[in-house]
Amino acid sequence: MFPTLVFASLVALGVTPAATRASAQSATPPAAPQGAAQPVTAREAAPTEQQLGLPVIPGAQFLRSYDAGRGQRYYLFGTDALLEEVVAYYRTALKQRGDMVFERPATYMFEVGRFRPETMAFPPGVTVKDFTWAGSAGFPNPAPNAQPARFATVIQIVPAPF
Repeated sequence: MFPTLVFASLVALGVTPAATRASAQSATPPAAPQGAAQPVTAREAAPTEQQLGLPVIPGAQFLRSYDAGRGQRYYLFGTDALLEEVVAYYRTALKQRGDMVFERPATYMFEVGRFRPETMAFPPGVTVKDFTWAGSAGFPNPAPNAQPARFATVIQIVPAPF
């Protein structure tokens, strides 16, 4: 479920697969699917680890958060660290192995709490996705003229609702 959510988030940020990028730029953007996560409209401050209740790998840049529904938000971070480094960090920080949910592109999930469908939209946890697979230069930094220009890895954090 998280990897799909990450993809939907990236599409909302304006990143489309290379095969559809040209047609997406020339056509009127399609309306967001009903129930799709909506980004906040103003530039928001990066959440702290204390606010998230989960660690953020040092050096990661906050990209944006989205309303996940049922009182939850999910937070996207980009880093130029390679997937293996990020996964190793979260294995140590969260004291769990995590699960590889996709081999291509490599995507790992670290669930940190019990999913309660009556009160949650998504299970709390961390999802880490490689954006350099198949020769890709990485996920484009959505901030104009920002450094790095692309992120090797994107991290999605879904805190437990309070």
